[in-house]
Amino acid sequence: MSILDKAKKIIKTTWIVLIFCILFFVLSVFSIQSNFLDLFGGMPSLQDLEKPQSELSSELYSSDTVLLGKYFRYNRSPVKYNELSKELVTTLLVTEDIRFYEHSGIDFKGLVRASYGVFKNIITLGNSGLEGGGSTITQQLAKNLFKIRNERKGKLSNVPFLGLIISKVKEWVVALKLEEFYTKNEILSMYLNTAEYGSNSYGIKVAVKTYFNKLPSEINYNEASIIVGLLNKPTKYNPFYNPENSLNKKSEIIYNLYKYNKITQIEFDSLNELGLNLTYKVQNQNAGQATYFRTVVKNYLINWAKNNNYDLFSDGLKIYTTIDSKMQNYAENAVKDQMERLQSIFSKHWEEKNPWIDEKGYEIKDFLKNSIKRTRYYKALLKNNKGDTTKVFNLLNIKKEMKVFSWSGEIDTVFSTMDSLQYYKKFLQAGFVSIEPKSGHIKAWVGGINHKYFKYDHVKQGKRQPGSTIKPIVYAAAIDNGYSPCYPVVDAPVVFELPGQDPPYWRPDNHDGKWTGETMTLRKAMAKSVNSITAFMTKKISPKTVVDYAKKLGIQSKLDPVPAVCLGAGGDVSLFDLVGSYSTFINKGIWTEPFFISRIEDKYGNLIQEFIPTKNEALSEETAFLMLHMLKGSKEEEGGTARGLNPELTSNNDVGAKTGTTQNASDGWFIGVTHNLVSGAWVGGDDRSIHFKNWTLGQGARTAMPIWQQYMLSLYEDPSTKIKKGRFDKPSKQISVEIDCSVYNNELQNDSLNILIDKIDASDIF
Repeated sequence: MSILDKAKKIIKTTWIVLIFCILFFVLSVFSIQSNFLDLFGGMPSLQDLEKPQSELSSELYSSDTVLLGKYFRYNRSPVKYNELSKELVTTLLVTEDIRFYEHSGIDFKGLVRASYGVFKNIITLGNSGLEGGGSTITQQLAKNLFKIRNERKGKLSNVPFLGLIISKVKEWVVALKLEEFYTKNEILSMYLNTAEYGSNSYGIKVAVKTYFNKLPSEINYNEASIIVGLLNKPTKYNPFYNPENSLNKKSEIIYNLYKYNKITQIEFDSLNELGLNLTYKVQNQNAGQATYFRTVVKNYLINWAKNNNYDLFSDGLKIYTTIDSKMQNYAENAVKDQMERLQSIFSKHWEEKNPWIDEKGYEIKDFLKNSIKRTRYYKALLKNNKGDTTKVFNLLNIKKEMKVFSWSGEIDTVFSTMDSLQYYKKFLQAGFVSIEPKSGHIKAWVGGINHKYFKYDHVKQGKRQPGSTIKPIVYAAAIDNGYSPCYPVVDAPVVFELPGQDPPYWRPDNHDGKWTGETMTLRKAMAKSVNSITAFMTKKISPKTVVDYAKKLGIQSKLDPVPAVCLGAGGDVSLFDLVGSYSTFINKGIWTEPFFISRIEDKYGNLIQEFIPTKNEALSEETAFLMLHMLKGSKEEEGGTARGLNPELTSNNDVGAKTGTTQNASDGWFIGVTHNLVSGAWVGGDDRSIHFKNWTLGQGARTAMPIWQQYMLSLYEDPSTKIKKGRFDKPSKQISVEIDCSVYNNELQNDSLNILIDKIDASDIF
């Protein structure tokens, strides 16, 4: 065979091999695209590419459009290209893909460089180091968006080396398609939005907020080099946990900026001298404003999303609430300031003794053991240790390092689980809520003293005996049934017969255990919170009537129609329901369901649902106005329980109020009413047995009222809140009863006292 024939044969063979390789490549790409026999794993559809889906955080906003918090599996909020700083874009390109604007999704020069780097690394047994990967930003986006390597695996995907080739081919195909559907700038911003940056941050907006408390449009070269360094290895180069690694990576990236003539020598030197300069704060459900409120809303939204075919944690919903961020801030400050003060008093009050006591004032035996037994943690330990209680309590008493809450900040200590329980049980808890009565908008919500350490919400979730805060409902029922605020009643014992019970009667005491024999109006009786007169009126109208009116006024809890319901012992209620019921008085007898979400939009800003509260006529307009007059008595009547309010609050301002204190001062309540706000506070221990030793220190006027007072004073001092003083609205028609009780007093002087006193049934007095 001649040389010419040999050459022809070689050329022919080469062409055959080349054609075969091309055909094989084309066939392989087609097979991978079509997932032939489920060997290669799925590929994103055309629809997926046109509208790629990545998990987006749903965002919760206040009524004044302040971001309150997010709900997410992956904390991500997208930004557009024009929201990225020039420095950030430049830093990304010199680090990840310098020819980004020159290629069509696949950088063949980069592939050659990367292949050479891999080959060189192999033959030098890993000593040469890799000179950079061949993946473009578009390929990285493909991997991020569609999780090609993790979620779309086929039967061959786990075969060593072959699986890698399959993944790479899929990335190339998707990258080419992405380049077809999107502009370069869109691809770049999508990449930054879909990347992980560590510290629970996904997407460039969250990352910049977490590490520097800035927007992506605001960061400079120094900050950008730190952020970009996180893209491929967010743990290794985390500036908070691994600052040395982060600084080294930053220097490498800054050199690339200089290498590609993006910065000068002077800028290069200056940037190298700068440190990390972090403002590090991880975003989570325990930080920020309205932490308790956000948790309550989350539980509601999960059900809403399920019923409306949305995913709260990935669909990027925009939820707009009724909360006012400024009012919320003042509410949180009021709870913090007053509870810190009150806790100091409470701790000194008990000194080194435990505050859980029985009705006789003795410490409750095995209180902590019984408390821990009610927890899921104990039950899980008991199950895991086959019911061996001795072993379980040995485990519960093992000391370990931990951080605990204190009003002066977190404390590092060594506690066992039982030590921790004993420590936390000594803290007083609180709840506060503020409602705009005419609209039903909830403007502020503070469910406790610290959401990180005390998860239980004391606004809606927590329910306790309402004490005397139930009395306005009793008097509202009485007035709606024909009684006047000036109706006189004697402060004397009242007896309810209870056939078949032991004892067969109930006679409520006043808080001091005494009866004065004084004749006083209903207004004065409610202002002074006289138990005997409330009981008298309850006997007149019946406990069932009181329960019926409580339901009409929005009390959702089950109340028993027993005589003790008039003093708040007929069942537990929430602060949420109580404050909502008082709002009826401001709203001219119309009960408006308190609500906290105004509207929900999808990620594109389209309205999904607008929320309108339920309204019911609960009282006549006249009764509602008369109840406002009654509530004002707590400040105006001699001996009123709210006489201690700061005079500034009632200067040129109508204020109605009611305090409440349960037996042994276990619960302190205060609800305040103005022309445009109804707000209430509750204060008490985790358990009813945890309280002050005496009623004086634990009464609602001492524990709950200061929270309301600070909150309202803060609102009035800040004009930007737009909460101004004012008078209660007058009823549209002239009222049919006289509210100037001095008129009745004159009649009594001119007539026999017995005329009005005779209205009292002799059977009501013991």
